[in-house]
Amino acid sequence: MSAAGTSFLLPNRPPALHRPAASSFATWRASAVSTGRESSPATPTLKSVVDHGAIARSRRAEQDVGGIASEPPMTNNLDVRGDDEAVMIGQRRGLDEFFEMAEQLVRSDGGPPRWFAPLGCGPPSHNSPLLLYLPGIDGTGAGLALQQRKLGRIFELWCLHIPVMDRTPFVDLVKVVEGTVRSQMGKAPGRPIYLVGESIGACIALSVASLNRDLDLVLILINPATSFDDSPIQPLLPLLDFIPEQLLPSNAFLLSLITGSPAPMFSSKDLLDLTSRLSVVANLLPKETLIWKLRMIKASAAYTNSRIHAIKAQTLILASGKDQLLPSRAEGERLYNTIGNSDIRRFPESGHFLLLEEGFDLTYTMKGVSYYRRGKIFDLVKDYLPPTSAEIDKAYESIRLMDGALAPVYVSTLEDGTIVKGLAGIPSEGPVLLVGYHMLMGWDTYPLVARFVHERKIVVRGIAHPMLFLKKKDGGYLDESSFDNLRLMGAVPVSGPNLYKLLSSKSHILLYPGGMREALHRKGEQYQLFWPEQSEFVRMAARFGAKIVPFGAVGEDDVGEVVLDFDDLMRIPFYNDYVKDTREKMARANVLLRSDATGEVANQDSHTPGIMPKFPGRFYYRFGKPIETEGRKRELRDREKADELYRQVQSEVRECMSYLKEKREGDPYRNIIPRLIHQAANGFASEVPTFEI
Repeated sequence: MSAAGTSFLLPNRPPALHRPAASSFATWRASAVSTGRESSPATPTLKSVVDHGAIARSRRAEQDVGGIASEPPMTNNLDVRGDDEAVMIGQRRGLDEFFEMAEQLVRSDGGPPRWFAPLGCGPPSHNSPLLLYLPGIDGTGAGLALQQRKLGRIFELWCLHIPVMDRTPFVDLVKVVEGTVRSQMGKAPGRPIYLVGESIGACIALSVASLNRDLDLVLILINPATSFDDSPIQPLLPLLDFIPEQLLPSNAFLLSLITGSPAPMFSSKDLLDLTSRLSVVANLLPKETLIWKLRMIKASAAYTNSRIHAIKAQTLILASGKDQLLPSRAEGERLYNTIGNSDIRRFPESGHFLLLEEGFDLTYTMKGVSYYRRGKIFDLVKDYLPPTSAEIDKAYESIRLMDGALAPVYVSTLEDGTIVKGLAGIPSEGPVLLVGYHMLMGWDTYPLVARFVHERKIVVRGIAHPMLFLKKKDGGYLDESSFDNLRLMGAVPVSGPNLYKLLSSKSHILLYPGGMREALHRKGEQYQLFWPEQSEFVRMAARFGAKIVPFGAVGEDDVGEVVLDFDDLMRIPFYNDYVKDTREKMARANVLLRSDATGEVANQDSHTPGIMPKFPGRFYYRFGKPIETEGRKRELRDREKADELYRQVQSEVRECMSYLKEKREGDPYRNIIPRLIHQAANGFASEVPTFEI
């Protein structure tokens, strides 16, 4: 069973290179993990478990030099790398993976805590960081069963297994993990180590980080048990020894927490499966073990909370809104406000066992928060992981209604000047710099990026305002999770070095020179360009021989109209103070742009204009003929020549918008009513016709 297979670590030998044993369960070996009761090396020697994917994985590892997977070449196009297939398999199997793996892990249990590496999820890519999974109350280490295939492609993955009858105190578990962290950091000092912990495992991760502030650790905390004092179970602790076993939390209750469904909701056809799962839960948490775990969680919460102030590690907090064991929503906010270098993502409809919920994807979440890196700092080129097809579909859900209602029209220009429908005129090979007009509120960006993915399988990496990457507690006034999909699609903060890196990686890049000034324009300023006088992007494009594709977009005036602009809002006393306060926060966070500029192109204060909605019209995009800069590097060093090309790009953007404004007058489907009638007759996924080219 590829889902349930595990490979326990051999001394000083990474799990990716461990060859499976001939039988399903090998003989137990002496433990090599220090638990405070014995002295031994930090990496344990344990049993091996064979699964159906183990042989294939071993062969793939052998094909790579030294048994390590070679790094895939960088590409502008999508790189699914089998992840989507892995996710579909995991979703079909659902919780069966967790219960099968947990059952195997406890079947021949015994001994102290130890690490194992799941089989069938690798080998990881070159120079992958190490991820140590620290389990929750179940202790099996099988909690990544639904996540391990995708994680195993980008991490070296180890899971901590704590046997059912093990009674290692919390402080000694911290020492076990700390010893492994320091040992592995010494072997590969340049890469970070990820500690992914849920519940009590999150307490272990926090404690290790507080004791090792000199190490490069990344913490991912799922519903941390630091809030145990406020748990509904906590008042029962003094009475546990006297409460009859039948009055303790039942196996059916624990099962319902794991599956996310109350036991009575299981249908009769699932009764046999339910019975088998109940038996696994009973083996995982017998009365004595449950009492021990609950008391250890209380101790872990006290120990960890006394050290939270010392946490310096980069930390991502994942908080569920319907956790029946812990007040995770409130605790997530507390930790987010306490730990300086932290981010939070909230899951209002999720329960305690977030990692086992079918709709949750840890890899997808990490990509959206830009939490994957191979070195000391995040490299927007080397560390960027292109989204898979399934991730793109998931991200697209947030704009599906908008995209369907607006039915955008796209036309592009071929090398010979022919205008065609669609994006055929966009060069396939980068670097390509798409330079255009930014419609009101940036409404044009999401449909545009989605269309490139769906039609051309190209990820367009947007150059965005740094405000979109600013944490709320650091001065941002928007929920940073609102922009996770932009980061997933490769958006980066605007800066010269970032543009340089993207051009050097031959990316397709989306650039709006007018920036926030265009997107938050005043009344009556639609379709006006507010570009700076500097032509820096032209000279940088020439340095890499990039193709510049000017484009225009229209349609904002058929969707909404500005009725309260920046000038109006600044006349409102309390709003005036709010804007000034936001400006000061952004200045402290060093995210003000064009602070040395004057006039219309100077830094635009962040604000939300008052917009009167209109009966939805349609969005139109036209991409002009690509402008070659290959071979013009020396020529465009001359400022006059660069300014001349800059003005040419501006002129062609205006021409694209003029073309679209004229052509849309002849579009019989410009209004939403004809579009809805057409979609009702032909299917809502059908392409809506437009004007004749």
